[in-house]
Amino acid sequence: MDYPTSTARILLAALSLAGCLGPAYAASDAFEVPAWVYPGNPGARPGEQAPVLPAHLFQAPDWHPDSHPPMPPIVAQGRKPGVYACAFCHLPDGSGRPENAPLAGLPAEYILQQVHDMASGARRGAGPEPYVPSDFMRSVAQNVDEQELAAAARYFANLQFKRRDEVVEAERIPVTHEFRWMHHVVADAGDEPIGQRLIVVPVDVERHERRDAATVYRTYVPVGSLERGKNIVTTGAGGLSIACVACHGPELRGVPPAPPLAGRPPTYVLRQLLAFRTGARHAPAGQPMQVVVQHMALDDMIAVAAYVGSLEP
Repeated sequence: MDYPTSTARILLAALSLAGCLGPAYAASDAFEVPAWVYPGNPGARPGEQAPVLPAHLFQAPDWHPDSHPPMPPIVAQGRKPGVYACAFCHLPDGSGRPENAPLAGLPAEYILQQVHDMASGARRGAGPEPYVPSDFMRSVAQNVDEQELAAAARYFANLQFKRRDEVVEAERIPVTHEFRWMHHVVADAGDEPIGQRLIVVPVDVERHERRDAATVYRTYVPVGSLERGKNIVTTGAGGLSIACVACHGPELRGVPPAPPLAGRPPTYVLRQLLAFRTGARHAPAGQPMQVVVQHMALDDMIAVAAYVGSLEP
């Protein structure tokens, strides 16, 4: 979703000549990000016992060591005091979790640039601050050295990304509550209208809490989202946007320098679209994406995220 600066300039020039840019293409700061996009951690509901994490920030749990090559020390253990183990949040196979980014299969150059942008403040989340997952990553970005970063980028770039999200269209979804920056289903609480939301829950809460990379997530989206998203992604929806396939390839598997999108978690895709829409991601290389999203409403972004997440990587 981001491009090296030279490529960004070329794409911006092409878009301008094609009449795709208006006199002011910059992202709108007035766009309101719904609170549900960034669930918090108000604590367990009365009577619930919070699961105990099996590790700490400087030792990544690795339940499937045969599924990936040996991790570099910076990925497996990090470096105290301020560089946490990359795989604690992004997992040893690079698949990530709903509160952070999937890194497997991203170009190493892209990973390097995004970490630099986080350190400089050019890439931020669109949600409220403080937001612990983002704060952790910002700390790492500001403290990691270039040799460590390069080792981590090479490691994740050489991994094969595996989709772990089930995308389900629904008019009503289980009642959820926020816990550890995730939505969790409330047992025996019935259901509620989905409304204008994209809600992801772990299918197996215990495996999620133990940071098992094989955990499956279920993403609920409004009925009609997948078809609507396909239209926007493949055609631009009659001028609403620029077709995603134009830069990311016909199957959204990436065309360097544009990163692969197919199968990436819908929560991640939605948050990045919102970050571009609000200007929270404002690095020069991200300017083409600001153009793409400048006229998209929340429903459009939900639809794109749902469709992208439903594809095979």
